[in-house]
Amino acid sequence: MEFSNINQMEKAVRKARGEMMRLGFALLFIVGILFYTASHSQGIPNSFLLVVAAMIGGYMAMNIGANDVANNVGPAVGSRALTMTGAIIIAAVFEAMGALVAGGDVVSTISKGIIDPTKIPSADVFVWLMIAALLAGALWLNLATWIGAPVSTTHSIVGGVLGAGIAAGGLEIANWGTMGAIAASWVISPVLGGVIAALLLYFIKRTVTYKEDMVGAARKIVPWLIALMAWAFLTYISLKGFKKIVKLDFMSASLIGLTGAVIIFALVKPLINRAAGRMQNNAQAVNGLFTVPLIFAAALLSFAHGANDVANAVGPLAAINDALLHAGIAKKASIPLWVMVVGAIGISLGLTLYGPKLIKTVGSEITELNKSRAYCVAMAAAVTVIIASQLGLPVSSTHIAVGGIFGVGFLREYLKQSYASQLHLILDQHEGEERERIEKYLKNFRKAKIEDMDQMLKRLKKHEDEVILSKEERKRLKKVYREELVKRSSLIKIAAAWVITVPASALLAAVLFFTIRGMMMP
Repeated sequence: MEFSNINQMEKAVRKARGEMMRLGFALLFIVGILFYTASHSQGIPNSFLLVVAAMIGGYMAMNIGANDVANNVGPAVGSRALTMTGAIIIAAVFEAMGALVAGGDVVSTISKGIIDPTKIPSADVFVWLMIAALLAGALWLNLATWIGAPVSTTHSIVGGVLGAGIAAGGLEIANWGTMGAIAASWVISPVLGGVIAALLLYFIKRTVTYKEDMVGAARKIVPWLIALMAWAFLTYISLKGFKKIVKLDFMSASLIGLTGAVIIFALVKPLINRAAGRMQNNAQAVNGLFTVPLIFAAALLSFAHGANDVANAVGPLAAINDALLHAGIAKKASIPLWVMVVGAIGISLGLTLYGPKLIKTVGSEITELNKSRAYCVAMAAAVTVIIASQLGLPVSSTHIAVGGIFGVGFLREYLKQSYASQLHLILDQHEGEERERIEKYLKNFRKAKIEDMDQMLKRLKKHEDEVILSKEERKRLKKVYREELVKRSSLIKIAAAWVITVPASALLAAVLFFTIRGMMMP
């Protein structure tokens, strides 16, 4: 047998062993939930339904960790501000902290008000509905993670509740106005995130990386950018991360953010000045100034995500627990500590076991991210949520983050093509003889970074580089500029997954509801 075949077999065995270990840990978690719930649910009517729901809730939490958390840490990993291991540790710790510290004590039994609970025939039907919705949302997230598509976990559970609700009470049970607003977020979220991220990146390019003295420009601008990030994230955390503990209005949260921003600015300005004194005058060195802010951004986004999105896993479970205990349907249900722990551990475990695939997708498989681009994506996530919450617009944190990544990628494409157009206009005026010089020039041009191309263009305008562009060479130059900086295959795959998330989980939930009802009815 050839050595190459042996190596391939060894790789296959290692991969299979890794998959089995991940599956084993996941099953161990689910079995642990089974035994704990079974031992603590004695005396509750139909307690086996609570056991089943708890196991599905743990499965849902793991899928949230595997899919949704990638949006918080993916840009930091893609830009190499964090290693994959470091990102997983930070995200797992802060997701769990957010869920347990700020996840809240009470949850709405019908999240987002998408169906009318008064039209549900009985508490039993409600329990079957929520189990079907929870399982449908988890299965859809599992499929999305498997194909490498970051989708909204909120939309997944919303689709599940909608589909199971219609199956239980007919079309009139649905609140179609609310569903229309949720559908609008498919467009609002990525567009807002993309525009804000692109504008931030363009500002950084114009004020720092396009300057001849990049270090001097960074010394002036970067402290303000970090202070802006401090304001945005402190305001975001105050509004969203701790809303279950203390309810703050925008002005109070903004003042907290402003106070923190002033303190951060005073601390980082002398540090930036010292770092600039030892820094080379290039974009890579300037990008390094964003490393620490990106690490804090990943931690704060993970905390806020754990505080808010843990409800997608434990909310239906808490509602089922409340319905079984009181044999009725309440508008609000308390969240027992054990339910919150299931959500917190499940999210962290799912991230650790299955999160790297989506982290790589978000961080490096859509467009190339450096630290300044990743900064823009993180800022877009916080600023968009703040703007949307004040305007009452429904947005998805997943769609915002991924939209921000697409935004910086498309801006890079636009700037590259714009440089090409300007260069063609200048070089089209030159005809004739100097082919050797133009070839040498183009060779250097192809090796140049996008930021350096602007300087080369300026030298051309000043006639410091007298070159001639032949027809053949113009075609070659245009070919260089037609390179796609955003992978269209990723764009199509992710957009398609977003559009079908609610319908797919709704259809799956309806099928599961009819199956469960058929099994449970005498």
